[in-house]
Amino acid sequence: MSHYSDLTDTQLMQLVKKRDKSALIELYRRYSDLLYALAVKITNDENLSSKVLEKVFLITWGKINFYFQGAQNPYVWFVTLTRNCAVDSSRRNRGSLRETAEYTDDYENQFILPRMKDPMDPLELKQAEKLKEKFKNSLEKLTDAQKYVIHLAYYDGYTLNEIAEKLHIPIETVRNKIKTAVYNLRDYLLTEE
Repeated sequence: MSHYSDLTDTQLMQLVKKRDKSALIELYRRYSDLLYALAVKITNDENLSSKVLEKVFLITWGKINFYFQGAQNPYVWFVTLTRNCAVDSSRRNRGSLRETAEYTDDYENQFILPRMKDPMDPLELKQAEKLKEKFKNSLEKLTDAQKYVIHLAYYDGYTLNEIAEKLHIPIETVRNKIKTAVYNLRDYLLTEE
């Protein structure tokens, strides 16, 4: 068998499913810097972000079968799982609605695990790194208002109701702003040279 560093992310995920700890260690080596940076951006707390990172890999190890139930896309799996863990941790720390929900296995399955559906193009860390500049350029083309609602929803984990309250605008306006921002971002990504 090839050395683990020579394997693709997808191959490593398949080995994790077979309970290969070295494969998980290699995925941690590849993804930990990116996922930690994402967690810090969301939580604004380095200690909490370290716990989020640990949780992401514990969940991946313990619930790898959930990964194989949807579109098998390692990059999106790790980024979405990290985002969900970080947002949940932040919401609990700031006293949002989910604070009262007990963190159970069912809660984790419903709110934390990524919901990945077919069809989805495969994407691994190396490919995502090549797309980073294209995404950044596309994001810069959004209006400040569009960037702000995306930030509130994605990084801060605010619900539509919470964004509406924070901005003092109707929930339908929030929904439309987010939808428009996402459509514009998609269009910019598709036309970005």
